Amino acid sequence: MSSLVIRNGRVMDPASGFDAVADVLIDGGLTVAIGPNLEAPSGSKIFDATGLVVAPGFLDIHVHLREPGFEHAETIETGGKAAAAGGFTTICCMPNTKPVNDNATVTSYIIERAERLSPVRVYPIGAITKGSAGEELASIGAMKQAGAVAISDDGRPVMNSRVMRRAMELAAGWNIPVIDHCEDLNLSAGGDMHEGCTSVRRGLRGIPSSSEDVMVARDLLLAEVTGARVHIAHISTTNAVAMVAYAKAKGLKVSAEATPHHFVLADDHTIPYDSNYKMKPPLRANRDVTSVIEGIVSGAVEVIATDHAPHPGSEKMQEFERCPFGITGLETAIGLSLEALVHPGKISLMKMIELFTSNPARVMGLAHHGRLSAGLPGDVTIFDPELRWTYDVNKTLSKSKNSPFHGTAFRGAPVATIVGGRIAWARE
Repeated sequence: MSSLVIRNGRVMDPASGFDAVADVLIDGGLTVAIGPNLEAPSGSKIFDATGLVVAPGFLDIHVHLREPGFEHAETIETGGKAAAAGGFTTICCMPNTKPVNDNATVTSYIIERAERLSPVRVYPIGAITKGSAGEELASIGAMKQAGAVAISDDGRPVMNSRVMRRAMELAAGWNIPVIDHCEDLNLSAGGDMHEGCTSVRRGLRGIPSSSEDVMVARDLLLAEVTGARVHIAHISTTNAVAMVAYAKAKGLKVSAEATPHHFVLADDHTIPYDSNYKMKPPLRANRDVTSVIEGIVSGAVEVIATDHAPHPGSEKMQEFERCPFGITGLETAIGLSLEALVHPGKISLMKMIELFTSNPARVMGLAHHGRLSAGLPGDVTIFDPELRWTYDVNKTLSKSKNSPFHGTAFRGAPVATIVGGRIAWARE
């Protein structure tokens, strides 16, 4: 493997606080040195990053790759390519496959396929319960030993609190986080969008904020009892953000993530009955959007994740009430975060990078990722915070096109994604 020297970029590493124009030398898949005017070994590839930001490889800890079982929507290969095009060097994939990733065999299958086909690193998340049915615990220890980095039943939340408590106790013993899609299915049953004025005007059944709030409250109480590391997925309500902030202040091992669509769009921004705006949790009220952003600013919400949920047109382009929940998000995450958070001055550029690097790495226990340092994997995200571009969903590298951001003009975009010293993707 030839060495790679990234020249003259603004190197920003939140973990160390490093922020200076410098070179990065990667050799043998590992970062070797960071500093000005580094000598390039003979035969090295040179990447000129003048005017660009050079950051640790970005991590997305909430991605749906659909394989095995739903390859018509996405595969490990196509999802990996979309991740690389979005600036991500590492992704963690949810277990809602067919069969569900609830045992070491499926976990090992995903890892093996990813090593052969994905241009980015892939870490599987195992299921909490068998078949994600919420009744009997899955083989958590075996999945951990096979390579799973967390457990979650994702879109099928564990309604039985006793089962969830046992899962947290096991997860604490294995030192892995429990990631929960917080939704009381009895409160949200039959809902298609956020319960509010917009849902009433459109004649659609609503999903109340309380369906998220009560489950967040339950999980935080169980986290206190068990000492488990609990991560709240795609947080979307004012009360949920406040509860997480309170739990963190009490010293609980709690973290939360926000998706770009939940801090960019509100329910009244949606195009009526356009299925590309249908996701879970649904787009909430404007006050909730403000609360999520305030949570990011305060540190209550410490991770940005995409919840990339691909669906083919044959499924998504149905009546709003019948189509599945979810949108793609890998290729627009950096642009949306810059537009909504950095350019308006709500957070610094360094803070945004932290939300994509050292914070998610810490949450998932991936100690060798999320920072630029000699001896660690040579994973680098290079982006231009000023690049003007327009997202064209028809050019996506994902297998699916269900995004509400088609035609959106952005200021800021990834330029290259480097995984283990290899350029996995570069903008034309």
